[in-house]
Amino acid sequence: MDLDQYQAEAKKTDKTYGSGEATDSVVIPLLGLAGETGELLSEYKKHLRDGNSHMLFKDRIKEELGDLLWYVSNVAGKFELSLSEVAVFNLKKTQDRWSPHSARRQFDASFGEKERLPRQMLVELREVSYEGKTRLRMELDGVQLGDDLTDNSDDQDGYRFHDVFHLSYVAVLGWSPVLRKLLQRKRKSSPAIDEVQDGGRAQVIDEGIAALVFEYAKHHSWLYGVGQIDYQLLRTIKGLTSFLEVGERSAAEWQSAIFQGFDVWREVVKHSGGLILVDQDALSIRFIRPPCEKNSSSANDTPTAVVSD
Repeated sequence: MDLDQYQAEAKKTDKTYGSGEATDSVVIPLLGLAGETGELLSEYKKHLRDGNSHMLFKDRIKEELGDLLWYVSNVAGKFELSLSEVAVFNLKKTQDRWSPHSARRQFDASFGEKERLPRQMLVELREVSYEGKTRLRMELDGVQLGDDLTDNSDDQDGYRFHDVFHLSYVAVLGWSPVLRKLLQRKRKSSPAIDEVQDGGRAQVIDEGIAALVFEYAKHHSWLYGVGQIDYQLLRTIKGLTSFLEVGERSAAEWQSAIFQGFDVWREVVKHSGGLILVDQDALSIRFIRPPCEKNSSSANDTPTAVVSD
């Protein structure tokens, strides 16, 4: 049976239309959803208790699921939504959440090499000490990228290593306005793209997402052993990036970028830095080894030349 046909037929058996207070017609089916969910759980409880002797288990499950479908259909109608519309929206959401990587657009493919993010790069993070403080330095081919970082917090929580997250966004999503700026790979040949996709607002969003996910991970064991990220967080990220090119990337791709980033982050925190392979072709970021002994921090390691815009 067609979903909308079912909804039309089910509506004929609704006794709440035009009776009692206006809110009753919505509250009653909402309460019905809760009640029928309880009935469904009760039937499963009996199945766990009685096993195969609960011979009517499938019939009862079919009945309770049908009741739930009736109430879902009813609530949708009360809010002027068709059941097929709800179903299509749900499938789109779940596919975005769980579908594997598929063929996708490379955001900077049409630009010259000097305006493209490297397909592969080996980036080193290492701690340096000067002026009585320990800072984190990021280098590519021996050239410093950006400023040396501290945690910028009274709580030494390892946020100074957060550039790992921008690197993971490059590897898995092909996106990071922050890294574009540090690598001098902004797409200046297209003023509109340079302003919107690579500009200040996009960079702030890039940094904001890193900070938002970091705070989430802090309360979830730094994502160690975590199987999935709360959809509310992924939905917030998708909302923040909806007007940017990275808005094309799915929630599943964002989850992969976040998990891979924290896998590497935990290693660089453990080793006070390390060599990291960023590979856009493999959609991966990997911790290769701890920082070289010759690059270890010293009391007199002052800042070197910095690549920036």
